[in-house]
Amino acid sequence: MNCLLVAATAFEIAPFIQHYRNSDVPFYVDIQVDVAITGVGLMATTYNLQRQIQVKKPDLIIQAGIAGCFDLSVALGTVFAVKKDTVADLGVTEKSTFHSLFDMGFVKPNHPPYKGGWLVNPGLHLLKKNSLKKVAGVSVNQITTSKQAINHYTAKYKPVVESMEGAALHYVSLMENIPFMQLRGVSNYVGERNKKKWNIKDSVANLNNELIRLLNSL
Repeated sequence: MNCLLVAATAFEIAPFIQHYRNSDVPFYVDIQVDVAITGVGLMATTYNLQRQIQVKKPDLIIQAGIAGCFDLSVALGTVFAVKKDTVADLGVTEKSTFHSLFDMGFVKPNHPPYKGGWLVNPGLHLLKKNSLKKVAGVSVNQITTSKQAINHYTAKYKPVVESMEGAALHYVSLMENIPFMQLRGVSNYVGERNKKKWNIKDSVANLNNELIRLLNSL
């Protein structure tokens, strides 16, 4: 199996890379892991992911990264698998009300690869390879800071995590018919900009531990 591991930044998957390169135990005899650092954001991820799979089409794509969390009851450092994602801020705001492309009728909610306006991971057998909770995520071009935006996303999408790259993975993988998984370690709560209150260390450590465990189970 050829697995393509992608992340926005090298920092987010550095522990896994070190483990993969230095382990004396041949965990991955039947798995070849290629790594692509896509850069931050939906456009960079889409371009670099598409470029990579045109050179070598993988059997599986795994995206791993940190994320913000909408649920204040979730402990920082928790790792989730994202079962569906969408671009939450793609549309227009009129009279303080946001309308998505689906709301405006520019795109039909079930126009491929969408299902009800979501980019849904159909690989349930892959999602079951781990015991992580499967949640909804939203992707944004601008990190959410305002209470109004948080309330809107929470009411409209009921997401648990927010990233700037997840929907790009889902869109490209669905269009190219490549199995995929998105793993997210919670580093902060959405809207919290004081990084002293973030927990990047544990989110990265736990994320990479789950990544190692996942690849060992394939």
